[in-house]
Amino acid sequence: MDFSKLKIIIAREYLNKVKKKSFLIITFLAPVLFAGVCLLPSLIMAGAKEETKKVGVVDYTGFVADSLVDHQTVKYISLAGADLGMSPELKPDSGKLNALFDQCGADAIVALLPVDSLATQLIATAYSYKDLGMETSSLIQNDLNQAVENHRIANYERETGVNLTAAMADVRSNINLISMKVSEDGSIAVSESGVLSILSMILGMALYLFIMMFCGMVMSSVIEEKSSRVVEVLISSVKATELMFGKIIGVALVAMTQFLLWVLLTVGILAAIGAVVGFDSLFGMATADPTGMTGDMSGIAVIFSTLGTLNYGSLLVAFLLFFVFGYLLYASLYAAIGSAVESEADTQQLQMPITIPLMIGFFISIYTMKAPDSGVVFWGSMIPFTSPIVMLSRIPFDPPFWQIALSLAILIGTFVLMAWFSAKIYKVGILMFGKKSTFKDLWNWFRQKN
Repeated sequence: MDFSKLKIIIAREYLNKVKKKSFLIITFLAPVLFAGVCLLPSLIMAGAKEETKKVGVVDYTGFVADSLVDHQTVKYISLAGADLGMSPELKPDSGKLNALFDQCGADAIVALLPVDSLATQLIATAYSYKDLGMETSSLIQNDLNQAVENHRIANYERETGVNLTAAMADVRSNINLISMKVSEDGSIAVSESGVLSILSMILGMALYLFIMMFCGMVMSSVIEEKSSRVVEVLISSVKATELMFGKIIGVALVAMTQFLLWVLLTVGILAAIGAVVGFDSLFGMATADPTGMTGDMSGIAVIFSTLGTLNYGSLLVAFLLFFVFGYLLYASLYAAIGSAVESEADTQQLQMPITIPLMIGFFISIYTMKAPDSGVVFWGSMIPFTSPIVMLSRIPFDPPFWQIALSLAILIGTFVLMAWFSAKIYKVGILMFGKKSTFKDLWNWFRQKN
């Protein structure tokens, strides 16, 4: 392999990608969009709050309606004496139901029917012209359960003379468990599993998206040059393997450039926010002494304290290593597929066996949040076609170093093998035109002698 020609191909591929407007737009807007995506669920939830609904209550038990308390989104109207004309099948008379809606102006009418004479069990049915919505339905159900529970407690206290409410208040406990991690040197730090789980999911998802995006970029570049017949001119000057590896490495450098710019921009944004609101208020909780924290520690304090215990240098190195070699493994396979077709529409059949392992790795990485040391997760972090995503999602949970090293070694060895396999296919496929390739064709190209 002529490394001087390889450098030229790498430089050409790199400059061709970074000079595009799309690269600049994605690079500088991605941190802003990411922040927007993080805030979007909160904004949607804030804007999706239901309006106050009037709920009429036809209480055949005689004790529930008066115990219901209004909320911001639900206002109860006691319809004492109202009759819905219930049939033996517990269905209301439609005429009486519509008349009651017109009379009280309610958005919904709830009918409460006792199952037995002591009203120990109730049947609650809500009638409305429009769906109440999950939040309103859940709120009404909780209020009904609370009203029945209060009634039963009052009956028990009246019959026994025991103050059950005070007794329950005395025995009720609300313990807030704070997870502390003890390191080998004896230091103690807050380590909340929920925060680590979210970080694990973000890392796995980010690596999955990065590999798919940049490997797709390699395949598209190969198909573009083949369909325009530019590749015929290039092959006359360089070897096919030099062209393939030049593209893969060139796009890898593009990915590294974009990733590092994202890191710098994110740090810059955090620095700007810290300068405005104050670094002490922003990061002070991360450096708090965990031994002095009590059970009433706030959720924000737990998050910052947990994030403050992470080794971001090791996390960044692990991300780069597993991304680079995971990308190189899949990019070589995507380049082989690109060389076998003349348009992206023909890649679906050949691309599926490569995409499935990536998706499996992504799904296993989600399960990592629940059991980072389970057998499925362990083997998912060792199998090279899933290990880049799964092992990276395990990193926040501090797996043994030998497992990380073994996973990386297997991944590198598999990349070397797949690169050799893909190069043999690429050399033949890049000059094949006019025929839709199949897996059998790829196997025959691989078996061809030089």
